[in-house]
Amino acid sequence: MSPYELFIGLRYTRAKKRNHFISFISLISLLGITLGMTALITVMSVMNGFQKEVRARILGVASHVQITSMHGKLSNWQQTIEEASKHSAVEAAAPYVSAQGMLSHNQVVQGVLVRGILPDREDQVANFAKTMVSGQLDHLVPGEFGIVIGMELARTLGAFTGDKITLISPQGQVTPAGVLPRLKQFTVVGIFEIGHFEYDSGLVLIHMADAQKLYRMDNDEVSGVRLKLHDLFAAPQVVSELPALLTTDSFISDWTKQHANYFRAIQIEKRMLSLILALIIAVAAFNIVSTLVMAVTDKQSDIAILRTLGASPRSIMKIFIVQGTFIGVFGTILGVAGGMLLAYNVGEVVAFIEWLLNVQFLSREVYYISKIPTDPQMTDISTVAITSFILTLLATLYPSYRASKVNPAEALRYE
Repeated sequence: MSPYELFIGLRYTRAKKRNHFISFISLISLLGITLGMTALITVMSVMNGFQKEVRARILGVASHVQITSMHGKLSNWQQTIEEASKHSAVEAAAPYVSAQGMLSHNQVVQGVLVRGILPDREDQVANFAKTMVSGQLDHLVPGEFGIVIGMELARTLGAFTGDKITLISPQGQVTPAGVLPRLKQFTVVGIFEIGHFEYDSGLVLIHMADAQKLYRMDNDEVSGVRLKLHDLFAAPQVVSELPALLTTDSFISDWTKQHANYFRAIQIEKRMLSLILALIIAVAAFNIVSTLVMAVTDKQSDIAILRTLGASPRSIMKIFIVQGTFIGVFGTILGVAGGMLLAYNVGEVVAFIEWLLNVQFLSREVYYISKIPTDPQMTDISTVAITSFILTLLATLYPSYRASKVNPAEALRYE
């Protein structure tokens, strides 16, 4: 591109003094691109933050990888942990016993998922110790039948640390009076709050030895083994590689399959919001088309003079491409800057708006999140910037082509 084409194209970004409307439309197009990119980058960052927050809370309780038996009970779990730990991606492993049960307290009955754990090992694969609001996970001692429950479950049952609650096992015992459910009284030794309703209201922890006794399992039998990985996103690859290391028949699954619905819903919502907000950039790009069409009409005499001086149709086309591209590039730069600035400070901005209007957008009692999470990712920002640039570049093609087809004789006939 010759310097004169670039010079004239940049000069044409402002119309003549007699026609400020074209300059106004150019400014509107630039602001449209800027606002569209700012909104799109901010929304994508907030959606990434929500996804990261949900993932952290779920994986603070669930496992990255779970190994279970094909027959329901996994025997010789020590050997399974030893074999799985040979994989370089495995950071820690812990056995567990999982079963259904019902808790009864103060004439309130609630169905729960019972998980038998080894507190020292469980602390290596989960974050229960960090979420305890009362008591400690180490208070689960074999033979003492202690239990740790979630905050929502404690509210439902009206139970506090030190209270006695009854755990009802669905595995019945045969008596002369018939088959009766097995009952065992447990002492609440701790209460946790993950911030995820499913776990806070339906998960209880007991010592693995107590769970084996309650559900009639041998000492070397468990429901499965939970693995924590150095990189949680490597879970699908680890699942495909673990069978070569294990000598027992087992079923292996990872968190991407166990909780696929949560993350798929967030991903779909993110894509739909991104598509809707991308229309703002598309509208701004269409404004560039109208701006350049009016500029071509306004500059027909100038185009004719340039053609008579020897400018080729290709050069004329480049001049108007420069004019439209300048609007797109400048708007993209401002949009990226504004989007990153707002994305990194959206929590403070929302807090200021809440203080100013005396409202609360995210009530902790409803959402369990009192602050809007944000996670700006350079891949998303780069994608938005490139998409915006391509749209604005495509928007310049038709008006520029129309300018290159201006007939000098027709344009100068009435001058």
